Amino acid sequence: MLLQGPPDRTATPHTFAMPLPLSDAYPTLLIQRAAFERAGLTRTAFDERFALTEDDFRVEGDLIAIGPLVGEDALTGLVAELESLGLIYFDDFFEMSGNWPAWLNVFVATTR
Repeated sequence: MLLQGPPDRTATPHTFAMPLPLSDAYPTLLIQRAAFERAGLTRTAFDERFALTEDDFRVEGDLIAIGPLVGEDALTGLVAELESLGLIYFDDFFEMSGNWPAWLNVFVATTR
């Protein structure tokens, strides 16, 4: 049996954002909100470039999910552009391929 002492009142509570579902058919770009703002990116620019619907640009907490992005070149060109703006792949943004079976639901969220 595990014994548990009184709760640690000095611990910093984590706030968790609502997890965002991802498409299993097309890639989705995930970018930290601070990096998005630091690079001077705008939702309007993404909407115009990729003809996004309201559901294709989602913000939850510190995370922005853009996609699903249709077309092979859509994501490749976008990654290069983000890197040219000084954003760092994996640290500031990441892409989820959308290449998993339809029976698997994938959700993402930040832990800050």
